[in-house]
Amino acid sequence: MHTILVVDDETDILDLVTFNLKRQDFTVLTAENGVAAVRIAKEKIPDLIVLDLMLPGKDGFTVYRELRADARTRGIPVIMLTAKGELNDRIAGLELGADDYVTKPFSPKELVLRVKALLKRTRKVTVDATLKAGAFHLERNSLKLFLAGEPVDLTATEFKLLRLLVEANGEVQERDALLREVWGYSDTTLTRTLDTHVKRLREKLGKYADAIQTVRGVGYHFVSPDAAGTVTAAPTVDVGKAVEA
Repeated sequence: MHTILVVDDETDILDLVTFNLKRQDFTVLTAENGVAAVRIAKEKIPDLIVLDLMLPGKDGFTVYRELRADARTRGIPVIMLTAKGELNDRIAGLELGADDYVTKPFSPKELVLRVKALLKRTRKVTVDATLKAGAFHLERNSLKLFLAGEPVDLTATEFKLLRLLVEANGEVQERDALLREVWGYSDTTLTRTLDTHVKRLREKLGKYADAIQTVRGVGYHFVSPDAAGTVTAAPTVDVGKAVEA
């Protein structure tokens, strides 16, 4: 049974989300402000957090940063709740590394589906396996990435996105396919979500950023670099589109 922490200062929303999650047999913890959210998250270590951005005490962005800075809570997936029309908040949340977002007002059924999809894609792999591609060494069990032996801190979503690209062995992965595999559903409105995660992933890869290449109008593919971070070869992609540098 999974435990979900729901953080929102609006009692009606808190009660509605709690009711619908409990109907699906989730254990639900609640917090009405940012200070309580951080305390409960660190004490209880929930499996997922639904986090409103507009909170008293500490806003959602501050809460998120504090949780990511603590080794105990760093890997907990987070769905952010944003006000309708607050595009900048959604972009800022995704750039921080949030796994998903839901815009208010929202359907409780949709939120529950997103919670289930996020839990499914971030569940721990039980098979002891590693994945190697040039300087890249991915450990599926621990969701850890090592580049030329150096650890790189990735969120669970970033790790799954990278793993899918590496496993494809150079084949182009279409946007819709990545959205389905990583986020659990395909939705054209999530294009910015995918692009933002790729951007963050490239930033974390540093000199190896070019290993993830964009195929315009199609998606992305992985090209294994050498230890120096140089992409020595790229597969031929017959899609009639130019590959961005």
